[in-house]
Amino acid sequence: MNTENNEFKSGFISLVGKPNAGKSTLLNQLMGQLIAGVSFKPQTTRRRQLGILTTDEYQMIFTDTPGLNNAKDKLSQFINNEVRFALEDADILLYVADISKAPDALDQELSALIKEKRANQHVILIFNKSDQASAGQASQNKQAYQALFPEDPSLEVSARTGKGLPKLLEKVKSLLPVGPEYYPTDQITEDFERSIAAEFIRAAAMENLDDELPYSIATLVNDYKERENDVLYIHATIFVEREAQKGIVVGRKGAKIREISTAARLAIEEMTDKKVFLDLQVKTHKDWKNDTAFLGRVGLAGAGNA
Repeated sequence: MNTENNEFKSGFISLVGKPNAGKSTLLNQLMGQLIAGVSFKPQTTRRRQLGILTTDEYQMIFTDTPGLNNAKDKLSQFINNEVRFALEDADILLYVADISKAPDALDQELSALIKEKRANQHVILIFNKSDQASAGQASQNKQAYQALFPEDPSLEVSARTGKGLPKLLEKVKSLLPVGPEYYPTDQITEDFERSIAAEFIRAAAMENLDDELPYSIATLVNDYKERENDVLYIHATIFVEREAQKGIVVGRKGAKIREISTAARLAIEEMTDKKVFLDLQVKTHKDWKNDTAFLGRVGLAGAGNA
């Protein structure tokens, strides 16, 4: 704990933006390791996740947030509440924009929400995915995003490769207030490993399934323990909304569930630096997105207030 350095800086930095803008990938890059589940499909992140980066000079507490979405059910309402909480709690907002696409109605809504909630918060506009747009397209989209935050600075990064991150960290550091270490020096996240494992399993399922089904999936880790042979044993359940969806997740002769299991196991092994035995099962829980008690079981405890 750093108690002697009067110039020590600390603060809370929320990563906000539309689904699939690259917020979770950026958090993992900033932390130098996997702590957030990542998929190329939107809405992989459903709740806030902390990444705590501590040096001798500062403690940056990053919050990865879900993307603001059009609320259709209790799950969607909860996700939007998570975004609103993150806006209110932060010292600095990193607005992550996919500049291969022009801002749309959700960007307008989110920027309006930031202006409504904003007090003394700093905003940094983060231009991500520039490698996926032509120079002309990127320039045009940058101008359109900058028009949403005309007085605020912007930086170009690649969340995938890490390009531009040193400049981003320097900018964030310059805006941090003087403050204490809120968390122990060696702590990197607030979540328990079993909760992160559940998110990795869901991200792997989303990545390996067709477009619509992933949003009907929830995951729960039932058992998480280290066995005598130093292998981490994890038993988890993938929930779907309809009985017919179980066969899609399992796949022909179990091929799909093996793909999901392998991808999730490799991510968990990278996080824990341990050998993992992952045992997955698939169950149906009808209309779970509107079941407040179930949402609480799978870690979305605030859903009852959505």
